[in-house]
Amino acid sequence: MDDYLNRYADAGLYTMQGRLGAPEDGRFQSFPRQGWRLEIERAAQAGLRGIEWIYDLYGEGANPLESDAGRSELRDLLAKHRVSVVSICADYFMDRPLLRCSAAENAELLRRMEWLLGICPEMGVGRVVLPFVDASSIRSDEEFEQVVANLREVLPHAERHAVELHLETDLAPEAFRALLLRLDHPLIKVNYDAGNSASLGYPPAQEFAAYGERIGSFHIKDRRRGGSTVPLGQGDTDFRSLRELLIQYGYAGDFVLQVARGEPGDEPAWLAGMARLAEDWLRGRALCDEKREIS
Repeated sequence: MDDYLNRYADAGLYTMQGRLGAPEDGRFQSFPRQGWRLEIERAAQAGLRGIEWIYDLYGEGANPLESDAGRSELRDLLAKHRVSVVSICADYFMDRPLLRCSAAENAELLRRMEWLLGICPEMGVGRVVLPFVDASSIRSDEEFEQVVANLREVLPHAERHAVELHLETDLAPEAFRALLLRLDHPLIKVNYDAGNSASLGYPPAQEFAAYGERIGSFHIKDRRRGGSTVPLGQGDTDFRSLRELLIQYGYAGDFVLQVARGEPGDEPAWLAGMARLAEDWLRGRALCDEKREIS
C-alpha cells in the first residue's frame, strides 16, 4: 500500500475545479464560468493529472456538461492537454439539496441527478461526489430517511451507467456508518474530506473504524478545528495518522486537492506548491510536524 501512495504521488494529483484561477464573483468554490478552458491548460502545466469537475447552480448555462457541443469541446480540450476528468463534484445538490424540499421539487432533483449520471459514461467519469454538508446537511431523522430513499431511487441509474456515488457528509462517524449500512451497495462510497473532518474534531481512527473500507475518494485539505481552510500543514488535520490509516485500510482511490487559496493572480504557482506538499505527504513526510516553504 505504501507503494501505491508513492506511485500516486509520482503520477500527480487531481485538483478541485476553480483553484487554478481567481474566484469568480467572490465565490470560494464554484464552476469557473469564464476560466474553465484556461484551467485545463494550467492543470497540465502544473503537472496535475486531472480535475474534479464542478456541476453547480452558479455555472448553469455555461457548464459544457450541459450540451452535446459543450461536452465535445471539453473532451477535445482534455485530450489536447492530456488532462483527465474522472469525477464530478455535484455542488448543484448543495445549492438545491435532496432534502427539505417539496415532493415536486424532489422529483425534479431526482430527474436532474439521473441526467447527470447519464452523461458520465460519455465523459469517462466514474464517480459523482454528492455533498451533504453546510446547506445540505442532514439535520433530522426525517431528512436521514429522505436521503436514503432518494439514493435508493437513483441507484438503478448509477448501476446502468456504472457510476459510483461518493457521499460527503458532516455526520459523526457512527451516524455516517448507520447511513452507509442503510445503503449497502458497492456503488455507494465515502468521499473523505480531511479538512472538514479536522474542523469538526472527528478523530481519523474513529472515522476509519466506522467506514474506512467504504472510502472511495479523498479530498486533501487542511483546516483548524472549528475554523476555515488553511494552507497544508498549518491546520489541525492529522496527516500522519491519515497516511497510516490509508495504508492500513488498503485505500486505492484518487486524491483531489481542495486546498486554501493563495494570493489572487498567483493561483497556478500556489497550487503547484500545494501539490508538491501533498505529494511529499503521500511519500511519507508528515506535514503537521514542520512549517515548510510552498514555493
